[in-house]
Amino acid sequence: MSFRLAAYAVCVESGRVLLARHVSPGGESIWTLPGGRVEHAEDPFDAVIREVAEETGCAAVVERLLGVDSRVIPAADRSPGLPEHQNVGVFYRCRITGGHLRPEPNGETAESRWTPIPDVAGLRRSSLVDIGLDLARTVPPTGHVAPVEVGGLIQH
Repeated sequence: MSFRLAAYAVCVESGRVLLARHVSPGGESIWTLPGGRVEHAEDPFDAVIREVAEETGCAAVVERLLGVDSRVIPAADRSPGLPEHQNVGVFYRCRITGGHLRPEPNGETAESRWTPIPDVAGLRRSSLVDIGLDLARTVPPTGHVAPVEVGGLIQH
């Protein structure tokens, strides 16, 4: 089984959420939250600020920890030959403090945009978006939300 620790920013402002459109090397496009892998010896708190800047061109501050999500993606749902994968995501509510939205230079984020929350349901998106929005909406004391069903427009 492969493993990844990642940090994600949930930036909600005026009924909109900041989303990033990730394009895989194969050209597949999916909307997700700004964020990504926590580097070796990096604090997830620092990683989320770095990832927002890299992917969107904007500066962010962390307002609070929202929660942690752990999910296993079965090998059958991954590219052929890849093993089962566990992703542990640390979700933070963040506020954008400056900068301008732009594509990620030499990266996989093709664009970032503020999206009205009701419009999210019609986007092909990562389950991370639904998890982050649920955490931001409910702010559960345990920091845990129920698993999000994958299928249709919601992908791993």
